[in-house]
Amino acid sequence: MDEEETRDYNEPCFQCSDINWGLTEEGRFYCKSCHSVIERTQEVSETNVIPNARVQTISRGLRKGKKLDKGWEWYVCEGFQCILRKQAEALQSLGVSPQMKDEILCNFWRRYLQKSKQAYCIRPVNYAAFGTPDTSTGVDSEPERDSLLGLSCSENDGDLQSECSFGGVSSLRGKVSPLEGNTSVCSGSVDGNWYMRKRGNGYLRMSMPMTLSFCYLALLWLREPMTLSDLLRFVMDGHIPYLNTFQYFPEEMKLYGIDLKIFHVESWPVYNDIYKNMLALAVYLELPRFPDITESCFLHPNILCIKYLMEANLPDELHSWICRVVKKISADKADYLTFDPGNKSSRKVKYDILAAAVIIVLQRPFNNLISTHILLPFFYMPFCEKLFLLLGRQWFDFKKWYKIMKNIMDVEQKKMDEEKARYPWKCEKPLFTLLRDKSIVLKKRQMVVSLQRQFHTLSGLVELPEKQKPSSFQLTWTEENPAGNCFHKHSLEGILQKKDSIFTAVNPDYWLCTIKLCNEKLCGHMAHYMEADFPQTYQFVLNLFSFLLRVRASLIHEEVCLIEHTLFYSKLHKKRKRPPKSVKV
Repeated sequence: MDEEETRDYNEPCFQCSDINWGLTEEGRFYCKSCHSVIERTQEVSETNVIPNARVQTISRGLRKGKKLDKGWEWYVCEGFQCILRKQAEALQSLGVSPQMKDEILCNFWRRYLQKSKQAYCIRPVNYAAFGTPDTSTGVDSEPERDSLLGLSCSENDGDLQSECSFGGVSSLRGKVSPLEGNTSVCSGSVDGNWYMRKRGNGYLRMSMPMTLSFCYLALLWLREPMTLSDLLRFVMDGHIPYLNTFQYFPEEMKLYGIDLKIFHVESWPVYNDIYKNMLALAVYLELPRFPDITESCFLHPNILCIKYLMEANLPDELHSWICRVVKKISADKADYLTFDPGNKSSRKVKYDILAAAVIIVLQRPFNNLISTHILLPFFYMPFCEKLFLLLGRQWFDFKKWYKIMKNIMDVEQKKMDEEKARYPWKCEKPLFTLLRDKSIVLKKRQMVVSLQRQFHTLSGLVELPEKQKPSSFQLTWTEENPAGNCFHKHSLEGILQKKDSIFTAVNPDYWLCTIKLCNEKLCGHMAHYMEADFPQTYQFVLNLFSFLLRVRASLIHEEVCLIEHTLFYSKLHKKRKRPPKSVKV
């Protein structure tokens, strides 16, 4: 009825500039968007006047609108649960097992709520100490369980999915301690102020980077073929929701004030920060030993190195040497690779960085990265190349590989920088810190959208196509390429020498990155990386894998130094006056 009676009035609202008029019970026009009442009244054609009619200044519709502005009484943990559900659904669309969402990740989340005493415990957190009513007495909560709620392969929790599945935000209703008071003045959520307060060391605060740590823990438990670097790359490419995920909240979950500090992210996730959060989260949840990483698992270095060899366009023959190096440093054993949060003495492995570091360690003596690119005498090279061509095999040339990979990496790096520069950091959904600023924010947002629409119309810009599903490989190389840029089938015999029926590198010297490692407890790093201290070829190979993994080069360099000291430990600790800079392989 309101649409028919107000369709002749097309003037925009003076508050929000929207044309969406309704009628109050007294016949005045009000804006349905911002609920502003104007002086204009409905033109009544009938002259019949009802005597003693009571005039109401505010209609029932306006009261309902104010109630809608207030929204639900929701909790911060419900917001993070909504985000985890979206991330799990995105990972499932990328090919991850459906078991991750409603079994593994759900169990981890339920365990976190129980350990932090936000839900699933006898005495939930006491909000009264922070200025909100204490209604924890008489709450119907489950008794605290020390078990991991179905994390073991043999146990099943029948009511788990019905109680704490990621199917909806309201799954925590009745499990979290209810509050009788209104929402906080400075926050749209009930416990926003409490969530930002500092607490003891025994509490692990939930945050947006922590959501990725939850996802990686679930992937690691299932031994999915997705490393942490792949997860962060999919986040940066927009395939997994992370930035501005609160715009997917239900309309009744009002977000403003302190909530923006909790859910709003203005930077890309950092590999080391997510990994440290994952370690702290696993200890906090008291998780048991994860399933073993065996040779048939994708995360095993012998398998994962194959992927990086293909991406880096390196010869396949390097894989047999990689297996020997992995075995030499004892990185092929399940006890070394399996993640065990309770064992403090065990080394926590970064699988993707370990695989890249093994390739770099092995590639250095083969390609003689320190002194020269050409291993054999210059006059002898054409003969070797002709001989290999006659035999139907190609000789791996590091200099040619360097030129091709340098050009490709420069193009891809420029493309990635441009995509980052064009990324819209602001959320499409308008945000406001206070309710009184809502009309101003909505008006500005409407002006921005109108200007953008006009600009696209005048400039004739074509809308970008939808993003295709991502691939595990960033760089692909095919042997059928006529340009001959693929080096997968190239032979290493030109840079190897046979001695006592054993092939060894032509260059027997290995130049160590560092002779002495740093104390990680004092400086936080085992080794430091300064580009000026290393040859350009080593910098290039390091930057290549840094680009493929989307991590800092210093992380890979630190792992390279650890592998070197494991390989040459006995030679480095011999008593010598002056320890050499290079050791024999």
